[in-house]
Amino acid sequence: MNFVHRYLGESRAVSDAGATRLGFVPDTLREPTFFTGKVAHHLPFREAISALHHVVVSDLRFKPKDRSAYLAWLQANERQLLAEALAEKDAIRAEIEGLRRELKDIDIRTDAVMRPFYQARQRYFDRLYKEDLDAWIVLDPVITVHPDEIFFECFSLDESSYGRLSCDHETFERLGAMACGTTNIDYSHALYDEFQKIRSYRDTELSIDPTGFEVQTTGEAAYREDKIELPDSWMRGFLQVSSAMAQPAHTVNLHPVDLHAILTRLAARKERHGPRSLRFLLEPDRPVSVLIEPWNERLTFRRSIYQGSTGAEIRLWGRRRLAILARALPLAKSVRLHLLGTGLPSFAVVDFGGLRFTLGLSGWTANDWSRAGQFDLLAPRTAVDPDTAARVLAALRRHHFASAATLAAETGVDRVTAEAALGGYVQAGRAMFDLDKRVYRLRELTREPLEPGALRFASEQEAKADRFLAAGLVTLDSVEHSDERRRLSGTVLDNGKALRPTIAIDADDRMVEGTCGCGFFIHNRLMRGPCEHMLALRRFFHGQVEGRSMGRQA
Repeated sequence: MNFVHRYLGESRAVSDAGATRLGFVPDTLREPTFFTGKVAHHLPFREAISALHHVVVSDLRFKPKDRSAYLAWLQANERQLLAEALAEKDAIRAEIEGLRRELKDIDIRTDAVMRPFYQARQRYFDRLYKEDLDAWIVLDPVITVHPDEIFFECFSLDESSYGRLSCDHETFERLGAMACGTTNIDYSHALYDEFQKIRSYRDTELSIDPTGFEVQTTGEAAYREDKIELPDSWMRGFLQVSSAMAQPAHTVNLHPVDLHAILTRLAARKERHGPRSLRFLLEPDRPVSVLIEPWNERLTFRRSIYQGSTGAEIRLWGRRRLAILARALPLAKSVRLHLLGTGLPSFAVVDFGGLRFTLGLSGWTANDWSRAGQFDLLAPRTAVDPDTAARVLAALRRHHFASAATLAAETGVDRVTAEAALGGYVQAGRAMFDLDKRVYRLRELTREPLEPGALRFASEQEAKADRFLAAGLVTLDSVEHSDERRRLSGTVLDNGKALRPTIAIDADDRMVEGTCGCGFFIHNRLMRGPCEHMLALRRFFHGQVEGRSMGRQA
C-alpha cells in the first residue's frame, strides 16, 4: 500500500534556559488537526514519549550473525592453519586432506553465491546507522486530538509491538487552539534526542502546528513530500490491535515495583534453552505470582492482589519486549496488565496520573500482529446494513468517543448490532477501541477510507466456513445456557470426516472459548483465531436458530 504525506517543514524541539518547545508538523494532506498546550508533568511525559520512540524502532526479530569477515580471514589463513594442524597430526593427514578438498569446494560455491549479498547488506546497514537512521522508522506516528485527550499511536518495525501514549487535557497547565481529528506527524530520530532535554525546571510546550494549513499557494516550495510503501501486513496488524483490545481478558493490577522486579530478573540472567515464558499464577483475592522459566524462579507480589472472580494460569512469551517500559516505571503510579490467555496478545497500561502509556504485545515476538490471529473473527459477526452502520459512525463522529451502549441507545439499535458495526469500522481503520477508558474512538488511520477487502481481512477460515454452510454440511447438536454464556455443540462434515466443534459465546456476542478436532485448532488453539468449523457452527446458529445473518459489515 502506498501512502503520501506532505509536511510544511520538519518537526522541531527547541530548548533554552527557560523552556522546551516541541513543535510537531502535521500532514497537510489530511483534515486540519492542531493542538497547543503547556505540559504540567514534565518527567512522566518525557519518559512516556521516549517509550513511544522505543516501540517505533523496536525490532527483536532474529538476525543471523554476519560472519563474512571471519570467513574471509579463514580462507586467507586456511593453508597455514591446516599446515600447523597436520604437522602435529601426521596420522590423520590423508583423511583431513580428503575432507579439506570436499569442504573447499563447498566453501567456494557458497562464497560465490552469498558474498555479494553479505557485502551489499553490510553496506546498507552501515549507511543506515551512520547517515540515515530515520529510515528505520517505517511510518510516522499517528496523533489524534479529541475533546478529552490527545494520543499518539505507533507500531514497531518487527510488527509485534504497539504503543499508545494518551494525555488527558487536565495534564496541561494551559490549552490553546485546538481542532479535533487525526493526522500523521513528522517524526525523526533527532527529535528523540531533544526529548531527553526536557526538565522539570523548564516549561515544556507541546504544539501540533496549525500554520501548515494556513499557508497560501506561494509557499508550496516549503512543503516536503514523503512517499512510503507499506506492506499489507503492517496495516493489517495495526488494525488487529483494536480487535484484540475489545476481547475479554484477565486484568492484573501490578505495583510498578513488581513489574520492575520481573524486568530486573530477566536482565540479570540469560536463558540458554526453553521454555522462555512468564507464567502468571492467578488466584482470586490472592497475591499475584509469576514463575519465570526456564529457571522456575517464583516471584510472589504481596502488594498486587488479583481481583478476578476465577483463577487462571497464563503463559506469556516474547517477554523481553517489556523492557520498553523499564525507564518509565519509576515514575508510574500503577500498572495494569490485560492478559487474553496463554499464547495470546497482552497489554500493559502504565498510568502516570493523567498520562497513560499502553504497550500491546503479540503472542510472541516472531508471531507478529498480522500473523498473530484474526481477532476480529472473535467479535460480534452480525451483518449490518449500510444505513445502520452509517448512523452508528455518524453518532461516533458527533461525540468523537463513546461506548457501544451509548451509541446503540442514540441510534435505536441493539448493542450487538452497534458493536458489529463498530467492529467493521475498526477493521476499516476508521475507529479504534480505547482500552484505557473502554470506549470506541473515531480515528481515521488513513486519509482515505480503506476499500472493503483491500487488506484481505476475510481469512481463509471464513471462506471455508461459507462453503460448509452453502453445502449444508453443518448441523447444531445442542445449546446450553450457563453463566451468561451460550455453549454450542455441532457437527461439520469436512472431506467426509465428521468434526464436532464446540464454542462459547458471551452476553456481548463475542466468542470466548472453543474446541475442535481439526489440525488448525490442534496446532494453534485460539492463538490465531477460530477455525473454519467453529465459524461455520457460529454462523449456522445465528442464521438458522436466531434468524440473524452473519457476515462482514458494510
